[in-house]
Amino acid sequence: MNHVSGGDVQSLSKVGARLRAVYTVKHAAALTGISADTLRMWERRYGVVAPVRSQGGYRLYDDAAIARLTAMHALVAAGWAPREAAAQVVSGTTLGPPQLHLDESGSVLGDTVARGSGPDSDLLVRLALEFDAESLRRSLDEVFAGHDVLELVDSWLMPALRRLGQAWQLGEVSVAAEHFVTAGVHRRLAVALDAVPTRSGAPRVLLGLGRGSRHELGLLAFAVLLRRAGLDATYLGCDLPSDSWVVAVTTLDPELVVLGVHADSDVPAARDAVAAIQAAKPRLPVLLGGSQQELVGIGEPLGHSLAAAASELAHRYNTAPR
Repeated sequence: MNHVSGGDVQSLSKVGARLRAVYTVKHAAALTGISADTLRMWERRYGVVAPVRSQGGYRLYDDAAIARLTAMHALVAAGWAPREAAAQVVSGTTLGPPQLHLDESGSVLGDTVARGSGPDSDLLVRLALEFDAESLRRSLDEVFAGHDVLELVDSWLMPALRRLGQAWQLGEVSVAAEHFVTAGVHRRLAVALDAVPTRSGAPRVLLGLGRGSRHELGLLAFAVLLRRAGLDATYLGCDLPSDSWVVAVTTLDPELVVLGVHADSDVPAARDAVAAIQAAKPRLPVLLGGSQQELVGIGEPLGHSLAAAASELAHRYNTAPR
């Protein structure tokens, strides 16, 4: 617990003239919804805040720091990479997440709709609002049949999923409706993965998520792109304990492993999984994808373009894309 000592009280009084209020790291974490470990890492790695120190050595955050941390947290939750979110907040050009474009009725409009190009990035939100199984099936059939999945993932699917998450956060769609739509997308991606045959002798890649992690659509989409790039992508799914990862890598003997790290809460489990894999197979490359990949601290971040990462891995392992 972060107790404030008598010396700290004197320290607080000295800075009171320039700080309306100050908060310890524990209080700042409670106010922003960011874990204390992540808060310290964002401060150290990205410089998004620069708290003063009390005489007792405690970090002290003012209201402006709380606003910046809250803004960064919202941007990351909306799908921004932490480094990009920090740069945006530090530049002073935003105090919150990207604003949703609204039509005259107050409904969300996607960016691609506003630009008039490509699939409608608000399509998944509308499908959640309709909550109709036939409409969901027909709409996803049209999108996946009319576009190459290689181009679809980065240009439409991931932005559309982030848009759906934003609509859920704003209370525009229910949890049930959001799950209904993402389950439909999961089925389509699973079909797309099974539709690509594995080339004999192709380098094997194991993909999955750590214990308690369940945001798997981005990783499943990446598995499809890796199969298309000529790699033997073996998708293990979500919520894998570290000991299960050890069994998988020792049994299947892959060329590399990819873990998804979508949420702040996924970071500790991903860190444990990477450490367990590296202990069992010290020479096995472990790569990290997802919006929180930089926070794990071990393993190799893949970056935030799925198509570019798949192409780079195909080049690295000398496979022939299909």
